[in-house]
Amino acid sequence: MTLAYSSTPALSLPLPGASFGQAISRFYAKYAVFSGRASRSEYWWIALFQAIVYSVLGILALLGGQNGEPGPLSIIALVVMGVFWLGNILPAIALSVRRFHDGGYSGWLYLLNLIPSLGGVIVFVFMLLPSNPQGARYDA
Repeated sequence: MTLAYSSTPALSLPLPGASFGQAISRFYAKYAVFSGRASRSEYWWIALFQAIVYSVLGILALLGGQNGEPGPLSIIALVVMGVFWLGNILPAIALSVRRFHDGGYSGWLYLLNLIPSLGGVIVFVFMLLPSNPQGARYDA
């Protein structure tokens, strides 16, 4: 008799082929963990999740006003958006650093975002790159 086990790797290891739910749960479980690695699927599912949340809140903020003035719904949506941003900025940076590690690069490359206009494009390209076996040196 053979038992099949779900072989989900430890939180310190990347999870290639992560589902949307797995990526979100790992994102918050590793809230401020800058060591280790994160797979492309972990990173891009979170990017999609954040884009959806910001889009919905942005639409609510735009539609919640009257005659060009912000209404109560606009103000609530903007406050929720601000709280969401504050609560997610640290884990988003940590996820990006772990994604750099998975590619075999130093997490300090995240600071390329500080270069106006071009920095974000460079980081975007790095996030698209596949995993590199050399990134295993960043595992705990």
